[in-house]
Amino acid sequence: MHRLIAVLFLTCLTTLSAAQGLAGPSQTLEAGQVLRGRFVQERHLKGFNAPLRTEGRFVLVPGRGLIWQAETPFAVTTVITAAGLVQAVGGAETMRLPSARLPFLARLYDMLSGVLGGDWRAVETDFTTTRSGGAEAWRMELTPRQAPDQIAMPFRSITVKGGRFLDEVILAKGDDDFDRLEFLDQILSAGPLSAAENATLDSAR
Repeated sequence: MHRLIAVLFLTCLTTLSAAQGLAGPSQTLEAGQVLRGRFVQERHLKGFNAPLRTEGRFVLVPGRGLIWQAETPFAVTTVITAAGLVQAVGGAETMRLPSARLPFLARLYDMLSGVLGGDWRAVETDFTTTRSGGAEAWRMELTPRQAPDQIAMPFRSITVKGGRFLDEVILAKGDDDFDRLEFLDQILSAGPLSAAENATLDSAR
């Protein structure tokens, strides 16, 4: 579960890094806008001949949180807000973790909030960053300033690639396992959330 939370928040964080134009993109994610898209996540683990693949959809709402809906191979909805994390299967809640029980979750949320406001100091406190490319094709490398920690930050490096939006994130662990996340069909809109999306975000309060 710690790994899942870190993956989701770092995904959220790096999606917003694309929106803030640090490596060239001009797209800005502002309050009142909603970013929707699809994702494909591959977990490459030692001892497995093929990666473990998950596909689904996400909804990112500045100031409210992230809805991460896995559709295959299993339908699981995970919601992360400042209050914590809620996970549901088949509409039934299976897990609720308040931020108070996960100090690093609050820290990651602070980083997310900083990026939303264009303030990268919170990120650069914990990571060294290397950026290259321009608006059409950019790349960013994030390296934790401290050695990988299986609880607080279980990654030795994070590679982010994109254009207008984030296209790919690779999260490498110290044991050579890694996750690859690809983002597809992303749409940024100012339209209201659906009743179902509002209810899902409210469930994590």
